[in-house]
Amino acid sequence: MKQPETLFLPSSEWVPNHPFLPVLVYRDVFDGGEKDPARAFEQLFHDAGWQGLWRNGVFSYQHYHVGAHEVLGIAAGKAELLIGGPGGKNLDVRSGDCLVLPAGTGHMRISASEDFLVVGGYPPGQHADIETAAATPGELQVIATLPIPKSDPLYGNGGPLVSLWRESVRD
Repeated sequence: MKQPETLFLPSSEWVPNHPFLPVLVYRDVFDGGEKDPARAFEQLFHDAGWQGLWRNGVFSYQHYHVGAHEVLGIAAGKAELLIGGPGGKNLDVRSGDCLVLPAGTGHMRISASEDFLVVGGYPPGQHADIETAAATPGELQVIATLPIPKSDPLYGNGGPLVSLWRESVRD
């Protein structure tokens, strides 16, 4: 089981980011033997109970979600993403990497290879909206109180997401 890197991101201009949950970055989830990483990510996410699965890329404009945490499995290619809004962190990702973005976390694609493909999804009962302006006080409350998923999108109930995020809530 891979342990993720954790990125704590303060608010940045109009992007709220999450007030206490870190972004999780899992590197090299697959050992290179996967013939179809997109299908493999979809299977992992599905088996962990995550829903609303989709295939595409990452938008080239800064945005965040109020009503959902989001998983992004990099199924093909490579990209440079800006995580955390203006002044956030540039993050290089490649096939086999996976990010979990807590609600409120700004993200956008800066550049990508032509074959860049992402598989995404959301915890059960959560639905992504696309926000491109400052959050209202009510939206900030939703972001801060959105339930922590009951399972890690890669490793299910025994995965690191739940314990890492619960520790962040207690801190």
